[in-house]
Amino acid sequence: MTTTEVHGLLSPAPQLRKRIADLKLYGLLARWDELGEEPWVAELAQYEETERHRRSLERRIRNARLGSFKPLADFDWSWPKLLDRTHVEELFRFGWLAEAANVVLVGPSGIGKTTLAKNLVHEAVLGGHSARFVTASELINELVAQDSQSALLRRLRRFCQPRLLAIDEVGYLSYDNRAADLLFEVVNRRNLEKPTIVTTNRPFQEWREVFPNATCVVALIDRLIHRAEIVHLDGESYRLKEAQEREARRREAAKSRKTRRPKS
Repeated sequence: MTTTEVHGLLSPAPQLRKRIADLKLYGLLARWDELGEEPWVAELAQYEETERHRRSLERRIRNARLGSFKPLADFDWSWPKLLDRTHVEELFRFGWLAEAANVVLVGPSGIGKTTLAKNLVHEAVLGGHSARFVTASELINELVAQDSQSALLRRLRRFCQPRLLAIDEVGYLSYDNRAADLLFEVVNRRNLEKPTIVTTNRPFQEWREVFPNATCVVALIDRLIHRAEIVHLDGESYRLKEAQEREARRREAAKSRKTRRPKS
C-alpha cells in the first residue's frame, strides 16, 4: 500500500486535492504545491460543495414541475377502501428506481394517486435524481404541437432525459391515433432504461376506449407492465369528502352567527 492510501482510501491530502479537482477549481490546483496545505482550502471545498448541492437541488425541483401537493405525512391512509400501504411504503425505498421498473397507480378520481406520484417524484429529486411531472394531456399536447421532425425530437428528449418521468391522469380524456403513437414513443424510449410513473383512472382493459382505434395500445400497455409495480386504489373521492366537510363547517358557522345575532 502506498503512502497515499489507507485501507484502500485516499489519505486526507490527496482526497482533498481530488475534491478540488472535482469542483474544477483549476486556479487553486495550479498552485497546489504552494496552497494545498493551507487550512482554508478544506473550508473552501466544503463551501463550494454545499452551495453547488443547494443549487443543484433547486434546479431539479424547478425542472420537476411538481407544483403544490400534500406531503405524504398528511396522507389519510384510512380513507381509501383499497390500498396496500405496505406496498406503497416499499415504493419509497426506491428499489424499482434502481431497476428501471415502472410504477402504475390505478384507481378512481380523487383517491390519492396524484398525491402519491408527486411524493415519489419529490423524494427521488431529494435523493439526487432528475425528474419531470406532467399530465398526459400536457405531454401529448406539447408533442402534437411540434411543427417539424427536428422540433419533435427535441421535445421528446425533454421527456426522455430525466431519470424519472411521471405521467398523470392517463384515461381522463380520449386521444386519437397520433396522440397514442406519441405516448407510446415516450414510454418505449424509456423502457427498461429509465422508470416511468403512470396514474390512471382506467383499468388496462379499458385503454382502447382512451385510445380508440390506435394500433399501439397493446404494445403501450406491454411496455408499461413488463417490469412494473402496480398499485390499485379504490374508494370515494377524498376531494368530495373535503368539499362536504367545508360545506358543513360553513353551515355551522352561519348557524352560530345567527344564534348570536341580537334581537331587535
